[in-house]
Amino acid sequence: MPFIHGEGTVIGYSFDHIHLKSRDPEVTARYYRDLFDGVIHESVQLNGRRRFDVKIGSLNLYIAQASPEEHDTGEVRSLGIHHFALRVDDLTQASEELRRRGARFVEEPRTSRLRAGLRVAFVEGPEGVLIELLSTAPIATEV
Repeated sequence: MPFIHGEGTVIGYSFDHIHLKSRDPEVTARYYRDLFDGVIHESVQLNGRRRFDVKIGSLNLYIAQASPEEHDTGEVRSLGIHHFALRVDDLTQASEELRRRGARFVEEPRTSRLRAGLRVAFVEGPEGVLIELLSTAPIATEV
């Protein structure tokens, strides 16, 4: 959906990627590959460090090595990305398969009160990244 700015200038936006920093980017990339059938492509950043790009459907995850000074201090992070979401066709089926693959659910599948037909669950990924799974039931229309 274009955003109208000022005197009718149309600025179009579309999603491109999520960039994560990890203590162990290779292990993190394998997690997303194994749980969500991602495809890994390894590259080298301008700074010479390895980066792992994981394609999950239309979602691009870029996972880079965190430097020692960037490592979490152990305090709860309250700024920045809280979670990212993956839409699935059938939340129950996806949850069962992810559980079989070793996913750790921090919030079991449930019906959300945010909008009709929305079901959500949360999985904890590497280094505490929250991954929301969501599905929506078709909204009945009058004929």
